[in-house]
Amino acid sequence: MEFVRLIYDLAPAAAVCAAAAVPCAVVTVRAARSGADAARSGGGEALAGGDVRRARLLLALALPIGALGPVVAAVHAAVSGASAPTRLGGEVAAGSAMSTLLILIGVLGVIGVVSSGRALLSHVLDGLVIGASLFYAGWTLVVEPLHRHYVGDPVPLRLQAACAVVAGPILVGVVAMGVLAAAGFKSPSVRRLCLVAAAPCLMASVLPAAVFFGSRVLTAVAAVGYACGALALALTVRTAPVLRRPADRSYDGLVVSLGLVVLAAFGCVFRLLFLDGTIDQISVATATVIGGALAAQQALARVDLRRTTDRLASSEAHFREMAHTDALTGLANRRQLLTTLQEEVPGGQPCVLLAIDLDGFKNINDTRGHDVGDAALVEVAGRLRSNVRPGDLAVRLGGDEFAVLMRAPASEATAVAERLLSVLCRPYEVDGASMFLTASIGLADRSTADTIEGLMRNADVALRFAKQRGKQRVEQYDLADDRFLRRRTELEHELRGAVERGELMLVYQPVVHLPDGRVTAAETLLRWHHPRLGAVPPDEFIPLAEEAGLIHRLGEFVLHEACHQLSRWIADGHELYLTVNVSPRELHAPEYVTRVAEVLRRHRVPPERLVLEVTEHAVAQDVQQLVERLTALRAAGVRVALDDFGSGYSSLGQLRTLPVDILKIDRTLIAPPGDSAVRFAPPLADVVVQLGNRLGLDVVAEGITEVEQRRILEEAGCRFAQGDLFGRAMPAERVEALFRGVLLPPDDRDGEESDEGIKVQEVGQVDSGREMRQS
Repeated sequence: MEFVRLIYDLAPAAAVCAAAAVPCAVVTVRAARSGADAARSGGGEALAGGDVRRARLLLALALPIGALGPVVAAVHAAVSGASAPTRLGGEVAAGSAMSTLLILIGVLGVIGVVSSGRALLSHVLDGLVIGASLFYAGWTLVVEPLHRHYVGDPVPLRLQAACAVVAGPILVGVVAMGVLAAAGFKSPSVRRLCLVAAAPCLMASVLPAAVFFGSRVLTAVAAVGYACGALALALTVRTAPVLRRPADRSYDGLVVSLGLVVLAAFGCVFRLLFLDGTIDQISVATATVIGGALAAQQALARVDLRRTTDRLASSEAHFREMAHTDALTGLANRRQLLTTLQEEVPGGQPCVLLAIDLDGFKNINDTRGHDVGDAALVEVAGRLRSNVRPGDLAVRLGGDEFAVLMRAPASEATAVAERLLSVLCRPYEVDGASMFLTASIGLADRSTADTIEGLMRNADVALRFAKQRGKQRVEQYDLADDRFLRRRTELEHELRGAVERGELMLVYQPVVHLPDGRVTAAETLLRWHHPRLGAVPPDEFIPLAEEAGLIHRLGEFVLHEACHQLSRWIADGHELYLTVNVSPRELHAPEYVTRVAEVLRRHRVPPERLVLEVTEHAVAQDVQQLVERLTALRAAGVRVALDDFGSGYSSLGQLRTLPVDILKIDRTLIAPPGDSAVRFAPPLADVVVQLGNRLGLDVVAEGITEVEQRRILEEAGCRFAQGDLFGRAMPAERVEALFRGVLLPPDDRDGEESDEGIKVQEVGQVDSGREMRQS
């Protein structure tokens, strides 16, 4: 009968567990393979393929092992015919304990804890505290009172085989569930997986006790619960997220542990007050386990805190170094330079700041690529680093701008700067090819500025003048250069609104017909009178307008005003043409021809009455594009004059191909013969006049200031001239006074009064050929 009872108790449990183990293993193995394939295919959050496979294969192995215990016990009972409950329960207990441990290790591996020893230790300690607290609370509040009630004696504390069969799996299961609970509390993303894994662990720990005590109902419930929990775990693992690293904590599991410790303390107080009032070995052992685990948790937390502090300090030092170091060259950056200046310069030893800029570096980036440019910058940094003196600070400010802070007087720093310049100008070998770069250096002493910003600005000012004066040189800060730069900056700022404020005006210098002194034309000149700065010379603000990109606005203003005045003179019946100086930048604009035609149409000026003057300097820059623009202007009816002929580099071949109508002779070809530097002026003037006549061009001599120059021109056959001898630049109403009569000879015009008694107001010296010239 005992044999039949054992078979009747174990066979259904073994059948249920075995039936569930096969599909669980299959599902889990497939999940392991699919997880490994996903890891090999580059899943961003996946572990390596081997780790995925090992973690899930442990779960696949745990489920059949848990079913193996009841199967072995049932076979053993059938083969031997009878067996003691302790032995059969022990076989079930061994399988259950092994299954629980494998489930625990597999789940921890899936959530990424096993690969991190510190994370695993933290989870085990949390689980140990939770498990021990739950065990003691259950022992004190449930197990021992029930044992006393039904048996009449306290639970025997001596470790026996029966006790190990019942208590062993329960203890393993309680600790496993505590670890899983701690893992679930620490990371919500794996909480579902931990909760499902706790179910087969709980049933596996109950199953040996049910077999030992022979409870058919409890055995059936435990077996079915284990089978269902195993199936749920297999399906959950298949869809659960597999993390690359240990799960992040939502909050510290120590809080949960301490809460359960309070529960265990409550059980201890309950025992003292309501039971036998003694503390047995179980209480001492449990308290020892809980206290040791808590102490280990605190020690681990202190170690983690110390490591976190060290890591933060190291990160802070690393980021501080990154914040003060140039990433490409390894030199100090602008922030480090400012920090050093703030710490050392005020009230310290003499220091000099060198501002360094590479000449032509942009061409390297454009032609060779940014990789080659970066390699060149690294080489520049290496040369600076190896050639500055100990204690000096080499800095990369950005781009191709560098600096060196030297603790030395200006005289010594200048010598070092010259040596650095020679080092930086040596050829650079990059990718097996040689590159040639030069550098410009500006030097500023601390005594030239009261603030750090002022010192850096003075070094930049010196660098700017080093570039303006030819590059590849060292320039020391000079107060006169600074004043010049400040004036240029102020002029540029004020010039931007000069047209709108009405500060610009046009004046006109007459062009006369030499045989009879009749005014045949006038050259338009631009003047700027600022209410605070006064009269600003054209040779100062026009080159500035070229550099600042304002020349198009000024040119448009001059063209409109000149055509407006010319239309009035034409309406008054005066037969003359007006010349306007044109900047090369204006001629290079594709829409310039259309703009000129539109202005002529708006003011109703015949195109042949307008002459645009282009300087010889502009002709030498881009002949082909200039010829196209001038040809289009002539096709529109506008005439073209070549200004300053003889002062530049235009050749006779260019003169023959350029579409010009008027040739204006530079003043250097008609200087007085007493000047030894131009003693060949009469023959040169004759040659130029004859050349112009042969090419069918009108020749105008400009800059005539003396009677002897006029005589030379008349002997050479030149018919037109302009200059102070015939009238300086003057307002439009003064020019109109000259239209009504012939100009008097110079010796009869001492009072600068016309034949009608009108006083002619002069507005300053003029160099008409240099009014609109590219800087």
